[in-house]
Amino acid sequence: MLGESALEQQLAQARAALREVGGAAAPRERTESVAEAAEGRIRVTLGADGRISAVDIDPRVLREGSEYLAAELRQAVNAALDGQDDGVAATEPMPDLAAMTATIERLQDQGLRQMREISQAVSETMRKLHGS
Repeated sequence: MLGESALEQQLAQARAALREVGGAAAPRERTESVAEAAEGRIRVTLGADGRISAVDIDPRVLREGSEYLAAELRQAVNAALDGQDDGVAATEPMPDLAAMTATIERLQDQGLRQMREISQAVSETMRKLHGS
């Protein structure tokens, strides 16, 4: 059976390991995303920051009219946004390790406090039994 100090040492090591993992975990960052529309005559590029970094429009698309241009441009922008979302969503959601660590530490502290109380009660009972 582990003594109180050995248990506290193991808990301290577990906490340190949790903090280390929490600090190393970083969410996946966005990458550049490019999409085309109007049979390749419109090209939209989104940067890693999620903002449009380039829009290339073949002048021949302008002959199709403003409604066609607007619809195709919207399609290209949405496809580029979807491409960025696919890259970020490809990873599983990251749990909140800081919150988990705080909860585990609170539970460990509570457990240690209860173990001390139990140990003290057992010692007191043993003392009374031997004293009788």
